[in-house]
Amino acid sequence: MQINLIKVILPSIIAFVVGILVTPILTRYLYKYKMWKKKVKDVAIDGGGTPIFSSLHADREVGTPRMGGIVIWISALIVTMAFWILGHSLGGVFSKLDYLSRDQTWIPLTVLILGALVGLIDDVLEIKGGGGNYAGGLSLRKRLFFVGLISFLISFWFYFKLDVSSVNVLFLGQLNLGLYFIPFFILVVVFIYSGGIIDGIDGLSGGVFASIFFAYAGIAFFQNQINLAAFCTVIVGSILAFLWFNIPPARFYMSETGSMALTVTLAIIAFMTDSMGDGKGMAVLPIIALPLIVTSVSAIIQVLSKKLRNGKKVFIIAPLHHHFEAIGWPAYKVTMRYWVVSIVCAIFGVILALIKL
Repeated sequence: MQINLIKVILPSIIAFVVGILVTPILTRYLYKYKMWKKKVKDVAIDGGGTPIFSSLHADREVGTPRMGGIVIWISALIVTMAFWILGHSLGGVFSKLDYLSRDQTWIPLTVLILGALVGLIDDVLEIKGGGGNYAGGLSLRKRLFFVGLISFLISFWFYFKLDVSSVNVLFLGQLNLGLYFIPFFILVVVFIYSGGIIDGIDGLSGGVFASIFFAYAGIAFFQNQINLAAFCTVIVGSILAFLWFNIPPARFYMSETGSMALTVTLAIIAFMTDSMGDGKGMAVLPIIALPLIVTSVSAIIQVLSKKLRNGKKVFIIAPLHHHFEAIGWPAYKVTMRYWVVSIVCAIFGVILALIKL
């Protein structure tokens, strides 16, 4: 038990330190080469204008670098590989602390890096393309294609290699989906990815993601998926390092290289802590990740309302966190209230995942 706690906690602390040390190097590069949008976004996802968004974020959009998410995934990668190398070269206690394993962490680590690289391509293209609209980076269709492709490959591995075809439903137990597990898997990953648009206010996404991954670290730990728990806490430590520099005024934004990496990895971890871990990780995902889900749903509702109701909107501006800004909430109040909600959802989700229903 003691070595397991050290195995879970120590890498997280080291990841935080690595992130803090990496950030000045990254920041110097981002500011030197002006890695920010050259124009405020003026076209919404539905093709309409964005005057309210421009009035709220014009100054910050064109002067704050993107790609801050690099801090997260590069810190997690460095720490993970460092423990793996030490474990295989020195052995002893280091081998006990190595959490990179084929059955628990190879898949989420691979997904984290793949999502990060695709997101990084989008960020670079958006910066070079001007950033005035979605044509600046990869189109939404292309991003969804890449996320769908990654999730298809992983779902194929789950179904055919790991023999996973069921998910846990609260109060009902295991639900065997058969071959429908594959499309269900893809839909979940794509939907959670869509919640990445929560990266819109200084400090908001970092606090929300930290709570979510910490919750899954707890679930994995109590299900004896120690390696997976350690991987989750490493991500938490990396996110906290990013958040240290992202709280107002943000030194940089997470952007797609961070949000795509984290959302896709989160969905994979939810499945790994479900029937694969004899738990309810998938069942409690809507609770633990509620801020992401609400964010995504609010944008979908806004788009559908404008299309089906002759341009009428449900929110002043979507996603929901920008609506709160538009009605007069200061950005810091929106951020901190989201943090509170995220923590409450995380605690409630962990309780539901661990109790016998």
